[in-house]
Amino acid sequence: MINVVIAEDHQSLIDGIKIFLEYEDDIKVVGEANDGERLLEVVRLKKPDVVLTDIRMPKMDGITATRELKKEFPDCKVIAFSMFEQGEAIQQMQDAGASGYIMKNSSLKIVLAAIRAVMTGETYFDSQLKNNTKAENNVPLSKRELEIVKLIGEGKTSQEISEILFIGKTTVDTHRKNILKKLSLQGKSELLRYSMEKKYDF
Repeated sequence: MINVVIAEDHQSLIDGIKIFLEYEDDIKVVGEANDGERLLEVVRLKKPDVVLTDIRMPKMDGITATRELKKEFPDCKVIAFSMFEQGEAIQQMQDAGASGYIMKNSSLKIVLAAIRAVMTGETYFDSQLKNNTKAENNVPLSKRELEIVKLIGEGKTSQEISEILFIGKTTVDTHRKNILKKLSLQGKSELLRYSMEKKYDF
């Protein structure tokens, strides 16, 4: 039996994965967490074989949590579960000890395949990463746009960004629109989420 712990700040996503995995005879979800600190507590209590964790979580991010739990439980396999595929974030998760990295918009069958793969000692990286990461690395964000992405990831408003960078608020808004278009993101929430994860590239 493969015992799994899921760490994700959206409970509905945890519930969906749990329901899907209930039909697998060789896999059992033994714990869950909505933040990084709780993840460590659950791992210490349940000692799972595999941890499926988001990168961006409250209190402690997935990279830090992975690094800590691998120190205590080196045999525990970790799979990153993320909305975006920044190369630096992927590398940092690998450096922290993760054995896999999959996208949240992938089929749940991918989650299942990743769990089984890492349990056999293999690494598992979502097939989307190869093409999408290469495409993203070619996105021509200007230096100013990268600065704005970083500040958005730090929770700054357009007005605050304009004051920090000594440019007009309308200029910031224009940059935001251009960033959305270049990265094919839909609206403020996706841009915020992207920016929060993208901060690992700085």
